[in-house]
Amino acid sequence: MNIANLIHRIHVWAGLILVIQIVLWMASGVIMSWFHIETVRGEHTTAHQIAPELDPYNYVAPGGVIAREDGALELTLRHFQGIPVYEVITASGATLYDAESGDKISPIDEDTAREIAERDFDGDGEIVRIALLEETPQEYRRSLPVWRADFNDKRNTRLYISPETGKVISRRNDIWRLYDFFWMLHIMDYDEREDFNNPLVKIASAAGLIFVLTGLYLLFVRGGRKILVRDTQRIFGHSNSKPPESKTPPEADGA
Repeated sequence: MNIANLIHRIHVWAGLILVIQIVLWMASGVIMSWFHIETVRGEHTTAHQIAPELDPYNYVAPGGVIAREDGALELTLRHFQGIPVYEVITASGATLYDAESGDKISPIDEDTAREIAERDFDGDGEIVRIALLEETPQEYRRSLPVWRADFNDKRNTRLYISPETGKVISRRNDIWRLYDFFWMLHIMDYDEREDFNNPLVKIASAAGLIFVLTGLYLLFVRGGRKILVRDTQRIFGHSNSKPPESKTPPEADGA
């Protein structure tokens, strides 16, 4: 087998490997570009809340709060549900303390989680279910446990609320699920749906490079260049043929 036939076979097999994934890339690209990312993330139904200014009270000494948390890395003073709180960050998580009394607030209970969800959601619908999840659902890929509030709006919005900080950490809806499915097909990560450097992507990209390089060889070395030049000339109206010779009548002999 000569080199030209070998490269032709490689080109064909690389194309066969790529064809299905190329269709999936194009289809998923169309779907993902169809929806605004704000709609996918549920930001269009998020209430915009302005945090009130902190009053110059005599808050509990931060050092006393830090002393109650082993391995404290960071302490923040902020508002939570209308009261000033300290949020203490450690390597294992976060804890909320009332900045006026020093009482520990987290983990938050169901009533507080419901109030947070209702205040955050600005769409049409009400909470139909709220539960503390101990197992990770497919659409949520963060730490557990977590409160989930389900709304009965037309897109079935779901809010995930941290029991440690009381913050809404994820927003999901039916459009997000559709988008996430095609995102999975696009990056070829069928498990976690987050790894863009997985082996399947590397194989597909390598096959794509081989397909292009072998195609260029076949185009410019194995006769394809002549076809390309001929078609280009047809498209742009050029021709290598010589113009026809003009036929002028011979001059008449003078009398």
